[in-house]
Amino acid sequence: MQRILKYTITEPYINYTIEKFLLEQGYTRKIITHLKKYENSITLNDKWAYVKNKLFLNDILVVTLTEPIENNIVPVKLDFKIIYEDEDILIVNKPAFMPIHPSLNNYDNTLANALTYYFQSKKESVVFRCITRLDRDTTGLCIIAKNKLSASILNAQTKNRQIHKTYIAICEGEVNDCGEIEAPISRKEESVITRCVDFEKGDYSKTLYKKLRYNKKADVSLVQLKLLTGRTHQIRVHMKYINHPLIGDFLYNPNNTLMNRQALHSYKLSFIHPISHEKMDFMAPIPNDMQTLL
Repeated sequence: MQRILKYTITEPYINYTIEKFLLEQGYTRKIITHLKKYENSITLNDKWAYVKNKLFLNDILVVTLTEPIENNIVPVKLDFKIIYEDEDILIVNKPAFMPIHPSLNNYDNTLANALTYYFQSKKESVVFRCITRLDRDTTGLCIIAKNKLSASILNAQTKNRQIHKTYIAICEGEVNDCGEIEAPISRKEESVITRCVDFEKGDYSKTLYKKLRYNKKADVSLVQLKLLTGRTHQIRVHMKYINHPLIGDFLYNPNNTLMNRQALHSYKLSFIHPISHEKMDFMAPIPNDMQTLL
């Protein structure tokens, strides 16, 4: 698969080298090195160019990103919903019980399998790159990058906390109207999966929460959550820490069986498009199993 990007050079970039210009557009040195492997991957005013060439006003720089066919993921037709798609990104509403990547005992039931099938049905070769990952049982919005450049820019946004995610959860008991949880998280010593609050060895973690609704009969709260850090199982661990664990969370609340998965949903997603630089906002409705419980 190829992605062709065209740039018209404006005043701020006069006398830049092509390499310096591309680095400012979010290309990494690794991507630039990859471009050198393909003939005519970089052209300036319709002529093949070196990355050390200088740029002048109104020059036309064209970059052709070529994705090698190296996909070893098994294509499988699975149900999932696409919220948005263009040449650079894909926004997916991931269903429950679907892992993101293949792993032991999960060879053909993942989002990677589903998207590999989807792209092959469109005669496209896209390397699977999930930017915002979710646990197997968590539902909701995920960003998929469709090329190296989009992935590079979006990963940088993730690192700089520029991708804003809002979660919805159903928790035991009546949660306070709003608050913040600032408690460090580490892996439990006896487990490779389970996390816990650990004020001696844990990594700094902060979660903001807001109660949206309380169901007195069921004694559960619908809560909106925003992560200010990105630790594994952060919401699940923090809500357990304040004695309001998630409904159906077999790992951190095993005695609650009101749902057959943790009641957690990636509800809103906001970020800047990696290529067009437009502000992107998406929402995914609360899934049926959570609505039924409410």
